[in-house]
Amino acid sequence: MSFLPHIDTRDELADLLRIPLKKLTHLLYVEGVDNLYRSFDIPKKSGGERHINAPTDELKGIQRKLADALWEHQADIWRNKNIKPNISHAFEQGKSIITNAKIHKNKRYVLNMDLENFFDTFHFGRVRGFFEKNNNFKLPIEMATVIAQLACYQGCLPQGAPSSPIITNLICQILDNRLLKIAKSYKLDYSRYADDITFSTNNKEFIAQSPIFIEELTKEIERAGFKINNKKTKLQYRDSRQEVTGLVVNKKISVDRRYYKATRAMAHSLYSTGSFEIDGEVGTTNQLEGRFSFLNQIERHNNKTDRKDHHSGNLNAREEQYRKFLFYKYFFMNDKPLIVTEGKTDIAYIKAALKNLYADYPDLISKVGPSEFTFKVTFLRRTQRLRYFFGLGLDGADTIKRIYYFYRGVYENGNKHPNYAEYFERISGVQSKNPTIFLFDNEISNKEKPLSKFLTAIRIKDNHKADLQKNLYINITGNLYLLTNPIPDTCKEAEIEDLFDDSTRAHVIAGKKFSPDGSFDNSLYYGKEIFSKYIFGNYETIDFSGFKPLLDSLNTIAKEYGKEHSPI
Repeated sequence: MSFLPHIDTRDELADLLRIPLKKLTHLLYVEGVDNLYRSFDIPKKSGGERHINAPTDELKGIQRKLADALWEHQADIWRNKNIKPNISHAFEQGKSIITNAKIHKNKRYVLNMDLENFFDTFHFGRVRGFFEKNNNFKLPIEMATVIAQLACYQGCLPQGAPSSPIITNLICQILDNRLLKIAKSYKLDYSRYADDITFSTNNKEFIAQSPIFIEELTKEIERAGFKINNKKTKLQYRDSRQEVTGLVVNKKISVDRRYYKATRAMAHSLYSTGSFEIDGEVGTTNQLEGRFSFLNQIERHNNKTDRKDHHSGNLNAREEQYRKFLFYKYFFMNDKPLIVTEGKTDIAYIKAALKNLYADYPDLISKVGPSEFTFKVTFLRRTQRLRYFFGLGLDGADTIKRIYYFYRGVYENGNKHPNYAEYFERISGVQSKNPTIFLFDNEISNKEKPLSKFLTAIRIKDNHKADLQKNLYINITGNLYLLTNPIPDTCKEAEIEDLFDDSTRAHVIAGKKFSPDGSFDNSLYYGKEIFSKYIFGNYETIDFSGFKPLLDSLNTIAKEYGKEHSPI
């Protein structure tokens, strides 16, 4: 079993949450948990708004640790009892609205029901009573009280707190098991996604049995402290469109075509006018990305597509629409200057240098606290999504040119990439808000190195190559720039690590010296990843003077582009 049931004192709970007891006490009884929330509304996919109460970062961090411990405890229980959960699909790892809908695919009848005011039913006393009395916990009442205090806001579990999902699932397990037992007696399949409960069957006799079933079900749900929202109870037949948690389940898992067409229309409005609406309200790019991501999730499920594969040259129509949007958001109309680096260690170096030299570069970074900074540039994270849609590798510079291909409509392996930059400028009549900057090591003289290969791929002219060597940057096209680091006097070419002074590069860690070469003896040397962590963790004491020419050029690009392309 997990260690959670053995928490008998506040000291033990504070240790579990990895915070000092004094801090826990201050948060509960001086600051007050109810004072550590902000409230706002978000639009629902189905229309209307959902009210969210979100904790501050400090409280959220504590709640996340509590949630992690509860998830671990639940997993231990399932392992020990050899339980394979298949009822709750919300918030569970490996579960989703897709796994929930899949259970009810291709059925004669589908019955949807909704639990009214779901989160509000998990009031303070109910949460505390669960942790005090449930056989899997049996916590002292004082510890159950503290957990309820940390998890509740104004007497109930709030939507927006990371601890709410696991607690709702834990409390609902008894109800789920009872509803499953009733469902089986009527030859029904049952699943729950938060407050949405669904039953389905191919049993022809269910229509005649349904009134008795619903009556029996209602009594059990009300006995468990919940209430059915009768307005949302719906029995769906095979010859009509059957939906489960927003997904069509008649023959295969799919989305109503109207949702896809509306999403595509929103994107077109964004590209052509700079804005779009969702349910009569001005939408955000994050909301639109959520819609595209949702559609793509269904697409991958039906086509069994592995996101790790590179399919950027062979996408279907819906995937191409999603890729176009991703280019618009991340490369064309990016909110901040975007830096695309050869590797992740480069990001650590530049962030550390900016934090050290923040006073010299107010257009690139701001200090907002003793050790807190706000970056006014952003760095491209090579997520699985971007790797799939643009063919980006996890590391290395060779794949950077694939982003360039979408700026110029270049052919690759017989496939012509769309010229997204030209399309967006033509349809909107405006240019990008901020630059996108490719950052390479300055190894221009070596034809086997990434920078030289990239310059060959884009067919750079000699005069532009000379400008790059002189200024460290050039404008390739539109908002796309190429930036490289300076070459120290002692070098003919330079990686970014060469910008550190000799004493920094000679730093010994665990008796080992730094080697930028990937093929080193692990017993004698450490590599770039460990070196970058050392640099980032000690940015206040590192000499970053060698980075100034690089940061000066970056600063110039950001400022000059901002002036030239600032909206009127």
